[in-house]
Amino acid sequence: MLSGLNGWLSTLGYAAVALFVGVEGIGVPLPGETMLIAAAIFAAEGHLSIAGVIAAAAAGAIAGNCIGFGIGWFGGYPLLRRFGKYVRLNEPQVKVGRYIFARHGTKVVFFGRFVSILRTYLAFLAGANRMPVLRFLAAITAGGIVWAAFYGIAAYTLGNQITHLSGPVGIAFIALAVAAVLAAIIFIRFQGKRLEARAEEAYPGPLEGYSD
Repeated sequence: MLSGLNGWLSTLGYAAVALFVGVEGIGVPLPGETMLIAAAIFAAEGHLSIAGVIAAAAAGAIAGNCIGFGIGWFGGYPLLRRFGKYVRLNEPQVKVGRYIFARHGTKVVFFGRFVSILRTYLAFLAGANRMPVLRFLAAITAGGIVWAAFYGIAAYTLGNQITHLSGPVGIAFIALAVAAVLAAIIFIRFQGKRLEARAEEAYPGPLEGYSD
């Protein structure tokens, strides 16, 4: 796949990095991380500047996630109202999600940038759950910069070896994410009513924007 991205890099350069990473951040499953790795290797070969690659990836991540956040904020609740019933998701559960994102969303957004599955949809979920805007901006800016620098420098230093390492690293992050999700499901199952009570106390009455 890396070789297939070289054409984009040869034609658009840094813009290709920002484009792929940004569109992925909006919620479209493009290989943003793979493009970052390919661009960093391209830079190691002398075709681009690694600083420019990291800057483009970070800028794309932040911009794309901000758009995804906006889509989730303005369009997420209608989708949850329409399709939530099929997964037994109703207003009390949506309130719990909003309650959790309000208190732990910074960690979810920051570390979610390193998990391939979450990276694509985390901004939408943060917006749909009404994560405070300033917290989201701080978390996504920090996460985007650290993620871009981590993978950019690693690929620049290790070259093609990073393609063999990124798989196990990604699997490790996914395993941690799955473990966290399972733990959250178990916790919510046993503490569901208590969480719903806390969420109701935090957001009494009809949830703003959910029933419009």
